[in-house]
Amino acid sequence: MTDSITLDPITIDSITSFSRPSIECSILRLDKLHPIVSGNKWFKLRYYIEEAIAHKASTIASFGGPYSNHLVALAYAAKQNNLKSIGYVRASKEDTLTPSLQEALAYGMHLEFIGRTNFQEIKNEILKTNQHRSINLSNTNNTDYKKGAIYFIDEGGYGLMGAKGAATILNTQTKDYNTKDYTTIIAAVGTGTMLAGLINAAEAHQHIIGIPVLKNENTIEDEIKSLLINKNTPFSLLHSYHLGGYAKTNPALFTFMNQLWTLEKIPTDIVYTGKLLLAVDSLLKENYFKEESKILVIHSGGLQGNRSLPLGTLLY
Repeated sequence: MTDSITLDPITIDSITSFSRPSIECSILRLDKLHPIVSGNKWFKLRYYIEEAIAHKASTIASFGGPYSNHLVALAYAAKQNNLKSIGYVRASKEDTLTPSLQEALAYGMHLEFIGRTNFQEIKNEILKTNQHRSINLSNTNNTDYKKGAIYFIDEGGYGLMGAKGAATILNTQTKDYNTKDYTTIIAAVGTGTMLAGLINAAEAHQHIIGIPVLKNENTIEDEIKSLLINKNTPFSLLHSYHLGGYAKTNPALFTFMNQLWTLEKIPTDIVYTGKLLLAVDSLLKENYFKEESKILVIHSGGLQGNRSLPLGTLLY
């Protein structure tokens, strides 16, 4: 995985408009890592792909929505590692093909549309019964996809291997990228895989805060804890910033994202990082953080969700 994809340098940039006289706020620009396998996607996928190759799988498969950063990243990473790929999509085959899915197709991914209504149940059944085994695909006559073992990854890279990869976000240090001095690390939460990795890798003095982007406060904490090395490691989840649920937006979010771009030249997306930075801005204004805090925001990359917006909604 590392050798097959050329990566660009990651930096930590100051968010000048967020900083206060007694509080420093910076952002880890994982979005700079790669234009397609963007941000945390590379970290979460790295060990899965290594294991798929070790298992001599011919194909790697996963799950996602019609604007999935994960599926696009997986399609590209699989192609670069000479693997076929399958994407099980939370949509019907009658739906208009999104730009994100068109991009995944361009990287050679075969798409299986399994609908929205029972997506989680179908996904869980596929994962339960087909790990590392061949399966029959319903919508293809391409026999290449029916040969050899298929290595499955859960949606968004969720799982122990994904958390192990995400832990290396904090374990990878360069002269422009050193996370050890920060007191607070804050990140968006989708499946919780990245946050679990950050918790596992954090220094004892660092507090990890997650901003869930879904209305799943009843389950996400347990899902994160199931991936922790030490189940009792403290962390915080702040559930008030999802704006109504996954990919839900409002005009205030667009205004904030455009202002952030104008002031800081930081591109964000409507699903994860836009809500994350909006939350951090709100928390700073509410004096949530202790004096002398050094805050590190994790830019997890991935702007696919913005493709669902009318042209001109965002300035970038």
